[in-house]
Amino acid sequence: MTTDNDTELEAAVLRRLIAHLDARKDVQNIELMILAGFCRNCLSKWYAEAAKERGLDVDLADAQQRIYGMSYAEWKKRHQAPATPEQLARYEATQKAHD
Repeated sequence: MTTDNDTELEAAVLRRLIAHLDARKDVQNIELMILAGFCRNCLSKWYAEAAKERGLDVDLADAQQRIYGMSYAEWKKRHQAPATPEQLARYEATQKAHD
């Protein structure tokens, strides 16, 4: 069973992770996926899913706004570089390894 203290700590850790990712806009989502198996988009989806499980009205766009600090479209326009062929190959290799 999770205590209130556990929940507060987990929330603080998530806020710190979001702030860290916000400070590291140079780190591309594809690199996160290659190295860690999750990215900002995953966090957005998990956020929306957790809200839905709790009966809260948070759609994916709202969750992306929370995680990215702006709309996903705006974040992509400002910060997301096109994936290189090497990144795409590494991403595909990691996906096959986990199938």
